[in-house]
Amino acid sequence: MIGTLQCVVLDCPEPRALAEFYRGLLGGEVDVPGRGWSLDDDWSTLHTANGVLAFQRVADYVPPTWPDPARPQQFHLDIAVRDLGPGGAEVLRLGGALLDDSPTGWWVFADPAGHPFCLVLA
Repeated sequence: MIGTLQCVVLDCPEPRALAEFYRGLLGGEVDVPGRGWSLDDDWSTLHTANGVLAFQRVADYVPPTWPDPARPQQFHLDIAVRDLGPGGAEVLRLGGALLDDSPTGWWVFADPAGHPFCLVLA
């Protein structure tokens, strides 16, 4: 082993807004100072019980177009929930978008910056 995972970083147009979206989904605290980053208009963090998500501003950000491979998702988050219905309703209330609710056991959403993620039954 040569290191440990510090955080997962998502590119986006509005870092603080996306951190707040994921705080609504996962809980935690937004923008805790840390040695591994500075906090400013171009960088925001979400500290959860299970790790850190970070959000970095990218000029001219272009979101993925799941499932179109022309602009692939490259990676996605799976978020475990007890019930897809109430979980999905909360995603929509927070500003996410439903992409596909046809699979059994998981639904695909996009966050406000267009990153696909899945709610999966725990």
